[in-house]
Amino acid sequence: MSTGVLGKQVEYPKCYSPDVLEAVPRYLNREIYGIREEQLPFCGVDVWHAYELSFLTLKGLPVTGVLKMVIPCNSPFLVESKSLKLYLNSFNMEQYGDTPCDGLAIILNHIRQDVERLLKCSVKLSFFDKMDDAPKYDFGDYLLLEYDDSVQNTIFTHYTETPELLEGNLIHRNEIKVGTHLLRSNCKITRQPDWGSAFICIKGARIPAYDSLLRYIVSIRNENHFHEEICEMIYQRLWTLFEPDQLMVACIYTRRGGLDISPVRSSCPELHPNFLLNPDVMTMKLLRQ
Repeated sequence: MSTGVLGKQVEYPKCYSPDVLEAVPRYLNREIYGIREEQLPFCGVDVWHAYELSFLTLKGLPVTGVLKMVIPCNSPFLVESKSLKLYLNSFNMEQYGDTPCDGLAIILNHIRQDVERLLKCSVKLSFFDKMDDAPKYDFGDYLLLEYDDSVQNTIFTHYTETPELLEGNLIHRNEIKVGTHLLRSNCKITRQPDWGSAFICIKGARIPAYDSLLRYIVSIRNENHFHEEICEMIYQRLWTLFEPDQLMVACIYTRRGGLDISPVRSSCPELHPNFLLNPDVMTMKLLRQ
């Protein structure tokens, strides 16, 4: 697998440079888990927030803000994160439009066309230069596992992905909605740590116990994978082991290199976190974002 520009020392482009964008075939990260491209066991998206999008108007006024981009998980490719960072920063000294609004229309059209051409799919995106007074949040009713009494005496010893931790630890409950801020993995190429939160909604006759689920999430701590792969790995393990009626996994990774990625995978669209997936809504950030 080509590593592209990720992990390499690369000079920032000084002008608009769509040629720096690099795609990674999704099947490369799915084969190991038995996930078939022609019959995905989930639907969902990858939500990107880019915090370093900026350009100049024709009058030289800088315009800065956050780009939100929503990419379907059934696209044949994902975009390599560092190449996207370089690409977005290539707009920094370019001049577009008499007004910020005029310039934004041009910029967003460029980005949409370039990314769609790269990934061979439709992409939704929006630009935000201010936060709502009351930003939206999808996970307010999710129980944080690390604060639940049932896991306070749990001993953690596994730090490479261990799905066996999920077996034989069952509770008979119809549905759980849980989360944790203890998600950590490493970049597949650079091995730099990636921090995040995981939110899981699972419905069915067989449900993992809180302590086993948290021990499993913690066991991902030393895994070297892309964010999208981590989300799909968690989903596939739960789907295979527990055969639930419905399942949703969302991994909200923290910002690194001016970008954060939030993959969401679910068995049905009704379980999707509505605000996060809406390109026109800037959701409330978590503590480390």
